[in-house]
Amino acid sequence: MKITITGTSGFVGQNLSVYIKHRIHSVHELSLRGNDWQSNLDKNADAIIHLAGKAHDLENVSNDSEYFKINRDLTIELFQEFLKSEIKDFFFFSSVKATADTIEGVLDENHISDPKTPYGKSKLEAEEYLLKQQLPEGKRLFIIRPCMIHGPGNKGNLNLLYKIVEKGIPWPLSAFENNRSFLSIDNLSYLIHEMLLNKEVISGVYNFADDQSLSTNQLIVAMNKALDRKAKFLSIPKGLIEKVAKCGDLINFPLNSERLKKLTESYVVSNQKIKSALNIKQLPLSAEEGIIKTIKSFKIGS
Repeated sequence: MKITITGTSGFVGQNLSVYIKHRIHSVHELSLRGNDWQSNLDKNADAIIHLAGKAHDLENVSNDSEYFKINRDLTIELFQEFLKSEIKDFFFFSSVKATADTIEGVLDENHISDPKTPYGKSKLEAEEYLLKQQLPEGKRLFIIRPCMIHGPGNKGNLNLLYKIVEKGIPWPLSAFENNRSFLSIDNLSYLIHEMLLNKEVISGVYNFADDQSLSTNQLIVAMNKALDRKAKFLSIPKGLIEKVAKCGDLINFPLNSERLKKLTESYVVSNQKIKSALNIKQLPLSAEEGIIKTIKSFKIGS
């Protein structure tokens, strides 16, 4: 198969390209920078996997319009070229943040979308445009909503926790109970490859997540296991931690209310729809195995 991938310089693009190439497919790397990318698009490829986009800015310094120009408008332009081409499959990498910034219970594809950030809104507007278009016979559209992706070479949001574990500091937030979904790059690549091969999978929106969710306490245990250590926990009352976080809102302190929320909130994502579509019972890596593989790479790279 001939696969065109945008955003190959990013973490997901680099890993997915290697995964697909190892399975005897050809990969064409398409850069969307500049005004002549249309001439470089292979209109006879089997699929486009559109990864290029503006990631969520945790520092909140980006101009809102940049998200819509890149995540929405550029996606629309690429999709219009897809419709005119002989390419059969279009994969748009959106995000669970396109439907919900916070979630109670388990997030599935039927959730009514209400994103709060420019990042989430720009992804959702791109989704809405794509889903409204009439697909010619024989073409498929897949909107992929991954949760937090991790893997060797990408510390991402796991880096803060890793630094604490690496230093041997006891985890001070063990009194908080939560569950979060993660997605290893291995499981992501596996799912995309299976979708490429399986022509019975119908167009639609699909959540990507590992099979199991993990609490932050379980995450700390898995990280320590990767470092051949025993996890250490401090039992500090939640009320006291929350007071400290509020102080952090007023002064320059490592823990503030926003950071506490990110470390302790729940965000569980169901992957049942895509597994049912592919008729698979479980993904190659468990959530814990994926975390351990990622953390071991941090140790090697440090």
